[in-house]
Amino acid sequence: MRKLIGYTLFWIAAGMAAELFIESILISILLILFFLLLGYNLFLS
Repeated sequence: MRKLIGYTLFWIAAGMAAELFIESILISILLILFFLLLGYNLFLS
């Protein structure tokens, strides 16, 4: 379980770092929604 939490926190931090370079709020929101839906589908399948 600790490895899963560490993995998740690492990618949350990587996403926050990538967000610093995206200037368009609309693109950021669309990417967030896309990855949330993708993660949800992968988690349930």
